[in-house]
Amino acid sequence: MLHHVGILGGAVLVTGATGNVLFAVVGLVFSIPMLRRLHRRFDSWKAPALALGVFALMFSLSAFVIGPAISNGDQERVPVRTVDPDDHEGHHG
Repeated sequence: MLHHVGILGGAVLVTGATGNVLFAVVGLVFSIPMLRRLHRRFDSWKAPALALGVFALMFSLSAFVIGPAISNGDQERVPVRTVDPDDHEGHHG
């Protein structure tokens, strides 16, 4: 079944808790050059620490407040039909 993952696999990586963690890590990695410049400019770790605090606050606000508020959380979720392995071969012919 793994050859059917494709686009669905990508969607799984960017939704829910996995997506939040992934984007938090990506945001942190991409902010490293800015944090280093802040450290050199102010000759202290206070400015980078403050910048990280603001990043964490804004990311948390976006991920845990704004995101759920604008998503379709009020709709019923329909379970996915599991395909019988014997039926799986039928569409490869």
